[in-house]
Amino acid sequence: MTKIYNLSQIKKVIKELHAIREIEEGFKAYSQGKSVVPPVGELIFKNPPGDVHIKYGYLMDDDYYVIKIASGFYESQESNQYTSDGLMLLFKKGTGALACALLDECYLTHVRTAAAGAVVAKYLAPKQVHRIGILGAGAQGRMQLKYLKSIINSREVIVWGLNQKELDEYKKDMEKSGYNIQTTLNASDIATNCNLIVTATPSTSPLLSADQIEKGVHITAMGSDTPEKNELDPRILQKADLVVADSISQCLVRGEINHALKADLLNEEDIVELGNVITDKELQRSSEGQITVADLTGVAVQDIQISKAVYEALSLPQA
Repeated sequence: MTKIYNLSQIKKVIKELHAIREIEEGFKAYSQGKSVVPPVGELIFKNPPGDVHIKYGYLMDDDYYVIKIASGFYESQESNQYTSDGLMLLFKKGTGALACALLDECYLTHVRTAAAGAVVAKYLAPKQVHRIGILGAGAQGRMQLKYLKSIINSREVIVWGLNQKELDEYKKDMEKSGYNIQTTLNASDIATNCNLIVTATPSTSPLLSADQIEKGVHITAMGSDTPEKNELDPRILQKADLVVADSISQCLVRGEINHALKADLLNEEDIVELGNVITDKELQRSSEGQITVADLTGVAVQDIQISKAVYEALSLPQA
């Protein structure tokens, strides 16, 4: 019988999972050619603005395949703020039987995306991070910081947002986790004062320019997951010493790399895939003066890994 799990059930077990490790293993398998991940299916809406992503695939040695649907609307009729929803479906290979439906309301997409940010920081962030910069004071801006905590020692943070109200709410929430949060409405403050920067917005125009970026900084750009979205000046990628894609094939058509390629500011052969960075020390940050950029567009292996882990945890006898 198919199991259906709701968000409260999912949240009960997620704390016990090693999400960062699971996502890291997924990226390794992807870059080693051990997965089947078709191109992203998506619906892009203009009025109201938003998008729906359909990501699916399987690892060759697994017993399951996964289909994930996740939506994001930026100015819905019900709210002027960002809203999201979604679910993950885990099927058994060989029979096609639906093992479980995870009604996660997009929560697991947030988790696996934040875990990917932590994986990136593990291999590309400077050894000495004096301050973390977060562009975006929404759910993902919070989640990115939460998952960085086990990887990055710094507790000094500057967060940028669209208005002071959301920034004040962010500060109140995240200082409970032991961070010292400063807020700003000027994105350049983050470029000037932070050497680990995470962009987590649905922006369609650059928030940071190349002339603001100083030596030694690492940037993880994870908001630009469609062809239209664009958080970084493409010249930042031209300026970088190392440009990393979660999926080279996806980043050719979406994300920051896509924009830099279209502007003839980056060569495809200069892009390194994250799974290869994880397994090859020669591809990781090699000096504190390097500028490194990771473009995270979201890969189905992340959904495969997180949904399997959650399903297995929920299938265990509960105390």
